[in-house]
Amino acid sequence: MSREGFSRQLLGTFRVAVAADLLSLLAGWDTGHLIAKPLLMPLLAAYAVTRGAPRTLIAALLLGWGGDVFLLSGADWAFLLGMGSFAAGHICYLVLFGRRRTNPAAAVLYAAVLVCAVGLLRADLPDGLRVPVAGYSLLLTAMAYRSAALGRTAAAGGALFLLSDTLIATGLAGWPRLPAADFWIMLTYAAAQYLLTTGAMGALGCTPARGRAYGEARTAV
Repeated sequence: MSREGFSRQLLGTFRVAVAADLLSLLAGWDTGHLIAKPLLMPLLAAYAVTRGAPRTLIAALLLGWGGDVFLLSGADWAFLLGMGSFAAGHICYLVLFGRRRTNPAAAVLYAAVLVCAVGLLRADLPDGLRVPVAGYSLLLTAMAYRSAALGRTAAAGGALFLLSDTLIATGLAGWPRLPAADFWIMLTYAAAQYLLTTGAMGALGCTPARGRAYGEARTAV
């Protein structure tokens, strides 16, 4: 199989895994969700590797996988570790975005969203989560804002990541939830990671490294 064919196969498998996870959530089939969710980020990361993606992007996706796995547990310690893993992933994204310029007006909008969200949620969050959620929210919002540095596709991914995690936070605060809330959380999350990945690779000109082994594909920051 050619490198291009293998790359397309990985992306297709990622999409099948996303569909399986979303259908499992709609059907209330917990086992399907437990099987499909941990497959998503490794498949997307493997696809990115075959396209010559930078190491920071691969690290962000694998840290997202770590967060996915920890959040499958309902334990408080696992939630905090999962949030920490996602936070490290956002730092990788921020490094990936570098110093490329973004619209200053968007910074005002994202800052307003951050202040409103943290301010409104704080009183309803469990005591032990108020500070960690506030710190994580700051990092997440910074990532969402800076994602526009790599174009509209990545910017849409950053915004959807913020939306997905906001839906999780409102659930932690005990606010009314959307019908099939877990479905919408995973839909926006999977779309966010996909758009961040494809947007970043498109902006950075990532292509398969012809004539090399997969592990020798371009992996510079």
